[in-house]
Amino acid sequence: MDHKHQRVALNDGHFIPVLGLGTSVPEKVPKSEAFKATKIAIEAGFRHIDSAYVYDVEEEVGLAIRSKIADGTVKREDIFYTSKLWSTFHKPDLVQSSLEKSLKKLQLDYVDLFLMHFPLPLQPGTQLLPRDEQGKLLFETVDLCDTWEAMEKCKDAGLTKSIGVSNFNCQHLEMILNKPGLKYKPVCNQVECHPYLNQRKLLDFCKSKDIVLVAYGALGSSRSKWVDQSTPVLLDDPVLGALAKKHNRSPALIALRYQLQRGLVVLVSSFNEKRIKENMQVLRDFGRHDWGALGLDRKQRLGFQY
Repeated sequence: MDHKHQRVALNDGHFIPVLGLGTSVPEKVPKSEAFKATKIAIEAGFRHIDSAYVYDVEEEVGLAIRSKIADGTVKREDIFYTSKLWSTFHKPDLVQSSLEKSLKKLQLDYVDLFLMHFPLPLQPGTQLLPRDEQGKLLFETVDLCDTWEAMEKCKDAGLTKSIGVSNFNCQHLEMILNKPGLKYKPVCNQVECHPYLNQRKLLDFCKSKDIVLVAYGALGSSRSKWVDQSTPVLLDDPVLGALAKKHNRSPALIALRYQLQRGLVVLVSSFNEKRIKENMQVLRDFGRHDWGALGLDRKQRLGFQY
């Protein structure tokens, strides 16, 4: 890790900031909040902004980025922006046009990272989640390697600097890595990862292949309708609370620090100005204060050593 610039090297020679802002907006939150949060985050020091076609906020996020470029806070090259290929665009002839749609919404010339959002092709069309009359998802037969080859062409065309994947397991990654004629390896794999879901085996596999693991949901699974509401709340965990008290930091900062010490890139989502600014504290701490091991211990439910 480059502690001075708080970034890690990707296998194609580019660098990714270790802390990023996630911009997925919950159903009942106005999309304008993505604009506000992105502006606040950049002002607070965030340089890594993560979004996606399916989030439907790229116009708002792009406007926020351009406004901070216009007022001199940052230059375009200071911002690391991620977009993602949605599953209804997996057919090779749709890949580049999908990225171009994102760029048009963003009003940017390129993205820094373009990810395959899920390894599950869906039938193309106007619906993001196409379903049949029984409500079952309509999948499409598309070879992931063909989709990847189309993404490689986006990189060659200068529309994205790097390409990677999201929500892939080891078998999915092997499929791409073993592709005949592979031109570019995935630079990263973005997955849900936090102390209750530490992804140890996947992390070890990715490290062995020089693929960076990027953690979303780093503060625990969102409390959406898709999540069992009886699931424990990560930030209320007593082990996390004890570590927070010991180091005089919030439970959120301990959870983020845990991931950074494991070598992950971490994404955090918040629309609260105070929390956005607080999350930046983990970078001010990291590399300056040695807290000792916050690593894995199978005897602890959270996996912390203390």
